Amino acid sequence: MAKARARHILVATEEVCQSLKDKIVNDGEDFADLAREYSQCPSGKNGGDLGFFLPGQMVPEFDQVCFNEAVGVVHGPVKTQFGYHLVEVTERS
Repeated sequence: MAKARARHILVATEEVCQSLKDKIVNDGEDFADLAREYSQCPSGKNGGDLGFFLPGQMVPEFDQVCFNEAVGVVHGPVKTQFGYHLVEVTERS
């Protein structure tokens, strides 16, 4: 069965999410550092790392990115019931 490992940054607004993505993609800022500073998810203290998970363990919008989009690329903003996420799939098998 497929599994993925991802890290994310969860924030309240699409604007903040896009701003953080710009800092990572355009300015070369570190994803993990920004996750520790800005993420509203407890995973933020671990640089946003969620560890490994299987399809269906995350909300559908999150699963869609983690099991269908490119590995090693920052995706988002991705809107879920929790807020807006930047998602980077770090491994998938």
